[in-house]
Order: sequence, then C-alpha cells, then structure tokens
Amino acid sequence: MPRPVIHVLPDPLINQIAAGEVVERPSAVVKELVENSIDAGAQRIDVELEQGGLGLICVRDDGWGIPPEELALSLTRHATSKIGGLEDLERVATLGFRGEALPSILSVSRLSLCSRTAGSPQAWMLSGAGRLEIAEPRPAAHPPGTRIEVRDLFFNTPARRKFLKSEATEFRHAQQAVQRLALARHDLGFGLRHNQRRIFDLAPARDENGRRARLRTLCGEDFLAQSVVIDEQRLGMRLHGWLGLPSFARNQADLQYLYVNGRLVRDRLPGFALRRAFGDVMHSTHHPAYVLYLELDPAQVDVNVHPQKTEVRFRDAGRVHDFLFGAVQQTLRRIRPEPDHHHAQVALPTAAVAPDPLRQGAFAYAASPVATPGVSEVLPGWSRPAPFAASHTSGSVTAPASPQPVSEQPLGQPLAQLLGIYILAQSPRGLILVDAHAGHERVLYERLKLQLREGGIPAQRLLAPEIVSLHEDEAEALEARREELLRFGFEIDRAGPGAIAVRSVPPLLAREDFGLLLRGLVDDDQRRESQTHLGEALDAQHRILADVACKAAIKANRRLSLPEMDALLRDMEATELSGQCNHGRPTWVQIDLAELDRLFLRGR
Repeated sequence: MPRPVIHVLPDPLINQIAAGEVVERPSAVVKELVENSIDAGAQRIDVELEQGGLGLICVRDDGWGIPPEELALSLTRHATSKIGGLEDLERVATLGFRGEALPSILSVSRLSLCSRTAGSPQAWMLSGAGRLEIAEPRPAAHPPGTRIEVRDLFFNTPARRKFLKSEATEFRHAQQAVQRLALARHDLGFGLRHNQRRIFDLAPARDENGRRARLRTLCGEDFLAQSVVIDEQRLGMRLHGWLGLPSFARNQADLQYLYVNGRLVRDRLPGFALRRAFGDVMHSTHHPAYVLYLELDPAQVDVNVHPQKTEVRFRDAGRVHDFLFGAVQQTLRRIRPEPDHHHAQVALPTAAVAPDPLRQGAFAYAASPVATPGVSEVLPGWSRPAPFAASHTSGSVTAPASPQPVSEQPLGQPLAQLLGIYILAQSPRGLILVDAHAGHERVLYERLKLQLREGGIPAQRLLAPEIVSLHEDEAEALEARREELLRFGFEIDRAGPGAIAVRSVPPLLAREDFGLLLRGLVDDDQRRESQTHLGEALDAQHRILADVACKAAIKANRRLSLPEMDALLRDMEATELSGQCNHGRPTWVQIDLAELDRLFLRGR
C-alpha cells in the first residue's frame, strides 16, 4: 500500500468538519444564533422554527446590526468582533468568540443574513447554499437589527440527517436551548414559535416579580413554589438564584441550570460541589433542582476548553468548589419548618433563631409498651403538656424549654400518635403529620456531627467486651482505623485473626446491633481508598454518623407520651435540615385547613 500523501484539505471540507463540532443538530444552530444576538446588544430576540428546525430556523433581533462592508466577513471562518488579542481570550465576557458558528452553519444549510445598523437608511442581505454565492450584499427592507434564516439544514450532508430524531424530539431540544438562554438573561425579551404556533412570549423581567414569572413559565409552578432564594458573596465570587428544596429532589437531573458569568455550563467540578452540598438531605439516587448564577473574575475561568463551550476550567478549582459547597450548604441549613411558606423558609442567622444547645441534642425516649394498632392517647380536648423533668439516659439530655406561644410553633401542638409511627399535631393552619423516626434521626445526626466537630463522640464502656466475627482482611482493616474509630465512640481491639473485640460504643448504640454497623465500616474503608478530596473523606465520616443516628432513632411502635411528642417537635424546629431525614425522606407534611374543608365539602 503506498504511503498517504499529506495535503491541505479544501475549504468546503474544512467548513463541514468544523460544522460537525458546532452544528450537531438544529438546537445547536438555535443556541449559536441566539447567543450572537445577545452579544450584539439585542433587547428582544424572536425564534421561529419549522419541522423541529430542519425546515426553518429564523432568529430576529433588535441589536446593533452588521454594516454592509462586514457582512461577507461575518461568514468567514475565525472572523469575530469579540476578541482582538490573547489578553481578550483570557478574559472572555461574551458567549461567542471563535468566529466559527456562521460559516459552519452556512456550509450545511441554505442561509440568508439580513442586517441593518442604527441610523442606516436600509438593510443589506447576503445568502448562500453550502457556500457564499455572491460576496456583495444587496439592499433589503428590515428594521434595525439582524435576521438570520437557516433552511433545509444538512441538505448537502444527507448522512447526517439520518442521525437526527423525530420532529418533536428535535423541537424539544431547540426549545430547551432557547429556555436556557432566557433563564440566563432575565433582562431580555424572548419569543418562540413552532410551525406557526406561539410557544411562549417572555417580556423583559425588570424586578423580582418579573423574574419569578419567568421562572414559573420556564421551570414550572412546582419548582417556584418549592424553592428558596440564595445570594452569597465572598472570596471575590457571588452565587445567587434559586435552590429547589430537598423535598423537590428529582429522579433525573433535568432541572439543573448553572451559569458561570452568564454561560450555561455542565462541568463536573461545580456539579460535584452542588451534589455534595445536598448530600445530607437527599437520597443518593435522586438529583437536586436549581437555577444558579456564579459570577467571578473572567480571568479566573477558561471557557475555551470545549467546542460547544459547555465545560470550563477554573484557575483555582478548589476555591470555587469550596465556595459553591459552602454557600449552598449554609443556605440549606438555614431552612426551618414554616408551613405558611410551602413547608420551609430560609431563616436569617440571627440570635433569635440560633439553636439552644440543650434543645438541639438527642432526646432519649423512655421505654414504654408497644402501641397497639390505631390511634393512641387521643384526648377529648387539647391542652399543652406541662414541661417534664430532665432525665439522663444513654448520655442524652431531655430538657424541654418553656412552652412557646402557638404562633411560634411551626410544627404545631401534638395531639396523638397514629399506628405507633406518626405524630399528629394541630396548628392554626391545619393538620401536621410527623414521621417520628425520621425526625428523631435528623436530630440525632446533627448532634453527632456537632460532637464530632468539637473533638469526638463520647464512648460508653460495655460491661463485657463483645466479639464481632469478620473475615481476616476485614478485621485488619478495622484495626488499622482504631484511632479514628475512637472519635466515633468505638473502642476496639483485635481478638483473633478474624475477630474484633468491641469495648466501648457511642451511648446511643448501647442497646443496638453495633456489630452490623462495624461490618459496614469495612465497605466504607474500601470506598475511601480512591478518595483524594478532603470533602470526600468528610462525607465518609458523615455516613458513619448517619448509620449511628438511623439505628439509634426511635423505632416504629414505640409509644410516646404527649410530653415526649412535644419535645421531639420542638427539637426538630431548632435543628438544621429537619425537614428531611438522613436518607432524604421528608420528616413531616401538612394538610392545610382549606384542604380539610374541601375533603369534607365544608362551605358548599
């Protein structure tokens, strides 16, 4: 076989190869053209599609326009007005800058470009099919701004059309492209039509009400109703936007928008930081929902690392990760039960809401007979339980504070226990149901984390060591972690090739099967071998605490007295993240009075 000869590719082939990077499907064309309109100072952008974008993509704007002498140049590869030198490339502040989009789109479509600058008496137009037909623009009628029409996409590359999906699927991708940009720029107006049908028409959002209205249109009423506002600024960075409540976690990552300096990115580093921030309040198989905007010095982020500019590289990745993680986690931890605000509100960190250390900790519920199925301790009329004396059991403190006014009790006043599982409480707003195990689990977990931060969890010595049988390599792995386990309240020694002697345990586990938990630590130790980030190691420690809290929390069919129920509700109100258990399940729900009236047809 003869040696292949090195040669320069012809321009049409170069353009089509570049188009493979830029023009993946109709939605990619929509994204590139709308981004150009945004960069051109447009205040209003209208997108019209036919056949999912395969028949027609038309983008009109009222931006600065392009003078006639630059029209042909705009359709030439690597021609751009957005960067002039290396220093501009290091501080890119526009969405487009490579100068590849328009020539790449032209190479695989029938394209017409019509533009008029402000003050010009008329517009000018150029067109082509696969290539520019006539380099000299001709006069046309058009208001100030630019209109680009892309017809018969991939007409000259039929093989590529075969890989496209149905019209409905391609339109959905194109619609998502417009929606993502509309969420990036609330100050601009956007319109979208498909096959002569209006999909949405968004006026510029000038205030908070306008931004909420746009969020409702693009992300849905449920997201707006179950989200909280975040606005954190430090270390030269700002993160603001909306965080979906943990109870709004989804089965797929379909409602996650993160913008870096106005550019939507799907980058592993910020994605990992945000997922970690939700780790304490969300099941591992679920995904958080958010619309977030990260602002930082453009020189600190490289946007030129991906053909579609969906990935970025941060100059100080660790600093960005820690800022994102800390900002989101702190906002989540300030959420307190508030039924008037769809089960949650962000409480400002003031002394008025700072947790009382005595009430933040775990309450030890006294052993009591197993409840029979049904409702226990139903009272003909409600009266607030009197405070009961502090008691010390398993190292935990029971010390309810003085009764609060009803208006200051978001979780209401306890009435009864249902099926030995749920606490029923009333508030002026309606009926509140609390999962006692889930709520107590969160209270215990947060106290354990506090103890770990303050030096370690106290240990309770067993009367006689308990021997836990393991495989030899498992026993060896636990023995290697002996000093670390002391911080968690476990004192262990090697008792044989495949045995561990447990001498002390956390007080909460004095009556539990802690051997099962120790076996779980071996699997956790194997996971930690691949962990290099400090945050991942901390997550592993928190998993241990979550297991301890889950095993120690009150179990189903444990009968609680009214004072004990009241103590748990008040403790949950003072505990961070108490709306979800450690596995991401909700700890309480409310049935509003209006809903109760509807169920019983009252007022009809």
